[in-house]
Amino acid sequence: MGRYIGPKNKIARRFGVNLGLKTNAAKVARRLTQKPGVHGAKRRRGGLSTYAKQLTEKQKAKCIYGLRERQFSGYVKEAERVVGNSGINLKQILEQRLDNVVYRLGFAKTRAQARQFVSHSMFTVNGKKMNIPSYLVKTEDVITLKESKHKKGVFVDIVEQLTNVELPSWLSVDAKKKEGKVLHMPTEQDFDKIFDEKLIIEYYSTR
Repeated sequence: MGRYIGPKNKIARRFGVNLGLKTNAAKVARRLTQKPGVHGAKRRRGGLSTYAKQLTEKQKAKCIYGLRERQFSGYVKEAERVVGNSGINLKQILEQRLDNVVYRLGFAKTRAQARQFVSHSMFTVNGKKMNIPSYLVKTEDVITLKESKHKKGVFVDIVEQLTNVELPSWLSVDAKKKEGKVLHMPTEQDFDKIFDEKLIIEYYSTR
């Protein structure tokens, strides 16, 4: 199955939480309690089974980072292979993706937009062209907006945008240079609490 390209608000309403898929958070919040569909306003949901809870958390994470099943399950396997807490390892891998880092640094309003920027070769990593959204950044990596893109319409106000961005502790940004740096790998304190990584690991451990 391909990546979902329909209305993003429907995804947020399905899970009842803003997944950061749209730029207007206030607009998303207005209908979060109403499930999508003709009978969404009247729909009631009983208690979910353990499997349903695990599946829901997995789907949330996939939607947030815009991943397909094959790639996401690959990340889970890698998280389980590495020493340490598999759930934390999984979140760390997801956060290290270049498209997510471009989003976190403030160059893009959504991860989908960041993925497009990276795919179109608008950024360099350590001075080298990089157009692979799934590239996993490392400590000391420097992500820079190409000089040829500085005057591109979408980046006209990028200095102000970068200046006002709320950065996680593992990243830094130089608005004037239009570049960001990976200070260290993300830690548990840096992660959003939107989905439960433990349930995701449990889901795959039983399959």
